[in-house]
Amino acid sequence: MRIGELATAVGVTTRTVRHYHHLGLLPEPERRSNGYRDYSLRHAVVLARIRRLTELGLGLAEVRDVLAEDAGRDLAEVLAELDEDLARQETAVRERRERLRVLMADAEQGRLPAEGPVSPELSALFREMAERDGEGYASAMAAKDREMLAFIETSAPPEVRVSMLASLRAAFQAPGAVERWHQVYSLLDALADADPGDPRVEEAALALAGSMPEALVPDGGGVGGGVDDHSSFLRALYADFAPAQAEAVRRALRIVTEGPR
Repeated sequence: MRIGELATAVGVTTRTVRHYHHLGLLPEPERRSNGYRDYSLRHAVVLARIRRLTELGLGLAEVRDVLAEDAGRDLAEVLAELDEDLARQETAVRERRERLRVLMADAEQGRLPAEGPVSPELSALFREMAERDGEGYASAMAAKDREMLAFIETSAPPEVRVSMLASLRAAFQAPGAVERWHQVYSLLDALADADPGDPRVEEAALALAGSMPEALVPDGGGVGGGVDDHSSFLRALYADFAPAQAEAVRRALRIVTEGPR
């Protein structure tokens, strides 16, 4: 058989056959006097086996293990690993579909936050905040705060996400918490067009430091990296604020990590 005939017989492309030759998965036959490769039935059998194994989900490195006589791994072992991997994928898909189901229900009821999609837990917390502090929830600085919480939830390790949500909920449910955060957001919003030397910066910094949940304090499981302005995360954070707002946030972080000066 020529390469085209082999490929057609097994149901692959000639490019695939050449690729398997290049990887050493399929032995190359001797060339005839006319320069064409002459494939035997044995080549077709091996190529068909490679196709079946890849359709099961094995990677080409795993296929090589199966085909190599001295690889030390038999087909049963490789298939067992593949089955375990597929089971993990099935679990992950079920969890993602459950989360999607919740998000779709929230969207249908008009409860999906602008910062979404976020976890059901954070979405519920955002709804509670909106219900208890309608005017404050609409604050420009409050919106930035929610964006940052959504970012941290996405990028942080699972244990940090759990700690953050627990800390946020505890802080929000504390007596007077809604009023304190309403004041913080109002003070920070008022600095949108102010100079960093404005005396209101210190007032906003003290209010923010006194209300900041522990999980969001640098080196306390939150943004991490301390309050060093050379931190790439903090440079990006400060750049997202107006100059006076950035200075208030910078001072607040120093207060909670180093104490007031």
